[in-house]
Amino acid sequence: MPNPESAGSVLAVLTTIDDADRAESLARGAVEARLAACAQISAPVTSVYRWEGAVETAREWQVLLKTTVARYAELEAWLREHHGYAVPEIVALPVVRGSADYLGWVETEVD
Repeated sequence: MPNPESAGSVLAVLTTIDDADRAESLARGAVEARLAACAQISAPVTSVYRWEGAVETAREWQVLLKTTVARYAELEAWLREHHGYAVPEIVALPVVRGSADYLGWVETEVD
């Protein structure tokens, strides 16, 4: 049964990576480890950022993972271990509203 309070416990976690195959590996690995219920890989994006004093431009793939607050620390640690960037983008956004059935499914899949 979906928990109506699930919205506050579900997170959308964003990371980026420089290769489509590596993006799929991160997405699949996190789901297989039950640290994320699902992940979507977006088409290449252009990232502009400052790194070691210089402005850089890179082609990257965004990976959006859905997890819970309770599993976030484990997901972050897993991403850091498997990512490959010295300072990977790992940003968690709270899901403040959503379908109760979907949010309940996320919680069930990462238990």
